Parts: sequence; structure tokens; C-alpha cells
Amino acid sequence: MESLSYHDAAAMLAWQVELGVDECIMDAPVNRYETPAAAPRPKAAAPEAPQRGPVRFVETQVDLPALARAAAAQAADIDALRAAVDGFGHCELQKGARNLVFADGDPSARVMIVGDVPTREEDRAGMPFVGAEGALLDAMFAAIGMGRGTDVPVYATLALPWRTPQDRAPSGEEIAMLAPFLERHIVLADPDVVVIMGNVAAQALIGKPGITRMRGTWKEVCGKPAMPMFAPAHLLRNPLAKREAWADLLDIQARLNA
Repeated sequence: MESLSYHDAAAMLAWQVELGVDECIMDAPVNRYETPAAAPRPKAAAPEAPQRGPVRFVETQVDLPALARAAAAQAADIDALRAAVDGFGHCELQKGARNLVFADGDPSARVMIVGDVPTREEDRAGMPFVGAEGALLDAMFAAIGMGRGTDVPVYATLALPWRTPQDRAPSGEEIAMLAPFLERHIVLADPDVVVIMGNVAAQALIGKPGITRMRGTWKEVCGKPAMPMFAPAHLLRNPLAKREAWADLLDIQARLNA
């Protein structure tokens, strides 16, 4: 191709400028309509959020019998044990009860009686074995020359220190939770004989209910001889069972006199 003169080249450039050309970067013209458009660069994908399942709250299980055992072990005497029971704070029964029903009688007595659960009358009085049941209990032990407030005293407590709502039967968890306090109570009182009166008392101290099957048969509780027998409430409902109760009382008397 014949080279252009300076003046011809300048004239052609001026003509292109008039046509709107504003850029010249190559020796040969390029038809931009025939050039495929560059594909847009894909955006970087956002990192996927970690997959999360449903939120689960793990409930921490508190060993309430262990807490009760630790609190009871720190009690050096019966007054300290009463304070430990009253300040335990982990038993829901305490919130609905009117009074703590701890014990009655002489803690140094040779016989310690363990009943079941406070009744309404016992909850109001803050003492075990009151009302008709208490009167029958006193008459029973008076028949063998013993009783509360006599020269040969007895000491009485209950398996649970608080009344249950509407006098319902206590749950196994409630009995197990409070059993360490009862066991410590027996150790501190140090009686010669423990009298177990009722199914709840039997479950707390022997580990199972069934007072009808167990009554009249000596057991061992906290290193002490224990006699299961019918509670006064049962005898009031079933007067014919007083015959078995009398036999058990005579057995207790013989054990004390041996």
C-alpha cells in the first residue's frame, strides 16, 4: 500500500474526527458489532451459613438426696438438724405447708416412733401424732408403761416433715429426698428401738412399702432394731387390726426388757 503524505493523512484524520471517531488504537478497523460481548464475571458466592438444628435446652439434674445428705451430715445435734430441715429449701412441699412438723417427746427416749406424713391437724399444730391419732398412740404405749410426758418417755417424728397438698400420697422422689434427714435424726436420737408406723415410713427406712406384710417382723434401720406396725390412723379405720398392734407392742416391750 502506498504511504500517505502528511497532508493526506491529516485530512483523513480530520474527516474521521468529524464523523465522531474519538479513539484510534489499532492499525485496522474493528467492527464492534461482530465482537462477542464478554460474559460478565460471576459474583463470588456468599459463604453458606452453617446449618443449625433446633435449639435444645439441657436440663441439669440436681441430686436432691445428695444435697439433703450433705446438709444432714453437718448437723451435730437434733436442734441443728431441725434448722437444717427447715432451711433446706429444695422441697416444694415446704411452700404449701403451714408448719414444719419435726418431732415431739424426749429425744433421749429408748423408743423412737416414725410415722408417715403430717395430717391437717399436725400441720396446724406443728407436732406429730395429735388429735384422735395422737390420743390412740398415747393409749397404745401407755398399755406397756410408756408414753409422751411419762417417766418412760417415747420420741415421735414423721417420715416427711411437711404436709402434702390435699393430703395426697407423697411421691417416691419426695420420700427419697427427705430420707437422709430422717436417717440422721435416728442416728442423733440413738434410740434402742425404732417403731415404723405406716407405709411411707417403711418406704423411707426400709426401701419399700407393704406394712401389712412386714408388721410383726423385726428389721434393722440405721443399725437399730426396728419394728414395723400399723399406724394409729389405720387402727382407727380398722379396729380389728388392734389385735396385731397389741402383739407388736408386747414384742417391743419384751425387746426392751431383754
